[in-house]
Amino acid sequence: MKIGVFDSGIGGEIVANDLKKHFPDATITAINDRAHLPYGTKTEEQVINLTDTAIQPLIAAASDVIVIACNTATTIALSFLRKKYPDQLFVGIEPMIKTASELTRTNVVAVCATPATLKSKRYNELKKSFAADITVLEPDCSDWASMIEANSVDMSRISSVIADSLAKKADVIVLGCTHYHWIYEQITKLSQERAHIIEPTPSIARQITALTAKRPR
Repeated sequence: MKIGVFDSGIGGEIVANDLKKHFPDATITAINDRAHLPYGTKTEEQVINLTDTAIQPLIAAASDVIVIACNTATTIALSFLRKKYPDQLFVGIEPMIKTASELTRTNVVAVCATPATLKSKRYNELKKSFAADITVLEPDCSDWASMIEANSVDMSRISSVIADSLAKKADVIVLGCTHYHWIYEQITKLSQERAHIIEPTPSIARQITALTAKRPR
C-alpha cells in the first residue's frame, strides 16, 4: 500500500512516523509546503490552490490514500479535492469538536487552531453540530505554527493561553493544528491534569484501514 502524507510544514512528520507503526509494510511518502508557510493566515482560495499544487507528486505516485495532515487544508480544501479527484482516497484531519463535547464535564472546551481553520465553513459546521450547548474558547494561537516551524517556541506564550483557558474552566483542550503536536507533552504538563489534551493522530490509521477495506481489489 502507498500512503501519501501532506502537511504545510513539519507537523506531517509526526503523522507519517505514527503511520509507519501501524502500516510497517506500506510505502509512506511525506511532503510539505514549507515555502508557503503559514497556511493559517491565508485566504481560502490560496489554501485550496496551494494544497492542490502541493499534493501533485502524491497523485502522480498513485497513492492508495493521501492524508491531508493539516487542519487548515482539511477544513478548507478537502471537499474541493474530493470533487476534483473522485477516484482518490483522502483522509483529512479536523479539530475534534465532537470528541471534546463528549469529554467535557464543565461544558467549556478550548480549541487551539489557526485563524483560517477557525474561520472555515467546515469548522463552524462542526461547532454547530456538536458544540451548540457548550462554550468553545478560541484563544489566539496565530503565531504557534511559525514558532514551532522555526524551532523557537516561546513557552511563556503557550503557557499564557493554557492558563487562561483553564481559568475559564476549559477541561478539554483541542490541538487543532498538527504543528502543535510537537508541543503536546509541554501542553499536557501545563494543563496540570486539569484538562484532557486531545489530537486526532491515533484515529488516522483507523480511517485508512476502513477506507481501504471498502475499495475493491
